[in-house]
Amino acid sequence: MTDDLIRLLASWQLVHEMADEGLKAAVERGRETGVEGMRSGPDAFVDGLTALVDEEKERLKTALTSGGDVASVSEGLVDAEALEEIRFEIGELKGRMETLQTTLDAIARKLSGSGGGE
Repeated sequence: MTDDLIRLLASWQLVHEMADEGLKAAVERGRETGVEGMRSGPDAFVDGLTALVDEEKERLKTALTSGGDVASVSEGLVDAEALEEIRFEIGELKGRMETLQTTLDAIARKLSGSGGGE
C-alpha cells in the first residue's frame, strides 16, 4: 500500500513538474513573439496569453510587496475583443485541466484498487 501511495504522489509530482516546464516554455515563446504573434495561430495565441498573464503576475507581485493598489495595476491592459479571446482560451484550458484531473482520478482509483493482491 505504501509503495502505491509513493508511486501516486511521484506521478502527481511529475505531472506538476511537466506542467511547470511547459508553462515556462510557453511564457518564453510568448515573450519572443510578442502580442502581435498571438494572431498567428492557436498555439501562438496561448503562448502570447501565457506571457501576458506572467507579466501581470509580476506586476501584481510588485504591487503586493510594495504595498501598492493591486486593483489599479491591471486597468486598461486588455480591450474587449482580446478579453473575449482570453475567456475562450481559458475555457479551453479549463477543459484540458478537467480531462487531466479525470485521468489522474482514474489512475488513483486503479492504484487504490490494486493494492491487495499483487
